[in-house]
Amino acid sequence: MAFDSLQEKITKSFRNIQGKGKLTEKNMEDTLKEIRVALLEADVNYGVVKNFLKNVQEKSIGQDVLNSINPSELLIKIVNDEIIDLLGGNQEGINYKEHGITTIMVVGLQGTGKTTHVAKIANLMKKQGRKPMIIAGDIIRLAAIDQLKTLGQSIDVEVFSEGIDTPVLKTVEDGMNYAKSKAYDTVLIDTAGRLQIDEVLMQELVNIKNLVKPDEILLTVDALTGQDIANVAKSFHEQLDVTGLIVTKFDGDSKGGGVLSVKAITGVPIKYTGVGEKIEDLEVFYPERLAQRILGMGDVVSLVEKAQEKMDTELAEKSARRMMEGKFTMDDLLTQIEQSQKMGPLASVVKMLPGMNDISKQLEDVDADAALKKTKAIIQSMTPLEREDPSIIRSSHKRRIAAGSGTTVNDVNKLMNQYDRMKKMMKQFSMMKGLFKL
Repeated sequence: MAFDSLQEKITKSFRNIQGKGKLTEKNMEDTLKEIRVALLEADVNYGVVKNFLKNVQEKSIGQDVLNSINPSELLIKIVNDEIIDLLGGNQEGINYKEHGITTIMVVGLQGTGKTTHVAKIANLMKKQGRKPMIIAGDIIRLAAIDQLKTLGQSIDVEVFSEGIDTPVLKTVEDGMNYAKSKAYDTVLIDTAGRLQIDEVLMQELVNIKNLVKPDEILLTVDALTGQDIANVAKSFHEQLDVTGLIVTKFDGDSKGGGVLSVKAITGVPIKYTGVGEKIEDLEVFYPERLAQRILGMGDVVSLVEKAQEKMDTELAEKSARRMMEGKFTMDDLLTQIEQSQKMGPLASVVKMLPGMNDISKQLEDVDADAALKKTKAIIQSMTPLEREDPSIIRSSHKRRIAAGSGTTVNDVNKLMNQYDRMKKMMKQFSMMKGLFKL
């Protein structure tokens, strides 16, 4: 995931000062030096790093960090606030019109995931109560229109196209008229990209912009390209007045420096991040949440939002209620596993909790998701009666369950022991609940 290395190094730099009643100029200077190295190694623009540290130092002196009651906490807060400012301050959403159609052009170089993210944004807008339509304006790349139509069908969003033989301006104009006739309130225009910025590409985009006068022009940039994000964004912004960025492949193993640099260099805010290949893997960008993650503070708000979106809340609550009442079966355990898997890899979920970065790394090392799949397979190989009352399971049953799940009798025994321990814990919770009532 982007920023993993940066997060590790910055949190490590703060360990030298945390818990100390007083800071000295020396250890504060050492901490800031480590932050500087961490940012540069993460491929953050040199000028951006220099200005960032200058602001941190000025605010540290202004707030008299060395003589404060909690000097280390105050310094961390200053760094946190500066990272938020670096990323754009407040979250900037789409500027929707109060009346009429909100028009959004999506532009970018070929290979940055532009077409896919047009569909992802339409899907997100639909969930937010909008009525979006997509115009297939990329008539250059082979199969771009077919790809967009397939994606549109998967999310039940109409894609307007007149094929590759119709000039793009005619397609866009006819598409806008069609959207008005069908009372759509949002139109996303997918545009052609190139392998590199050229005059032909830019002129085509300028022509579309002049025709539709879009409310938003969103640029897709690849997180894996590092500092080149800022260069690409600057070139597009100078000619199109880009209003926001979509950072794709944000879940990849990138250093993240380009993301930290781009707002300071171009003034263009990040509005969305692509965090996976699935159509729903798109997140609204919140500067303060990313800053907290970089500083190892977790991101509980995003975790709760993800749980609300992905999980069957009613089913999860029912299962949790049974567990708290001491009625804990293998079916309840299976429900909890299936609900947690909907939220993605366990290590990435745990990472969103404050102070759990080290534990998330341990989960990655032991492949916790594979262990959950094995547990799920064992439970699913049990009969309904065995799931309801595992105490009836004997040696012959265990051999059958192991064979049916592709595991060993030892694996089944481990699960049974874990289940017994969990059931005892649930009983204790149930007893405590009764005492509290008394």
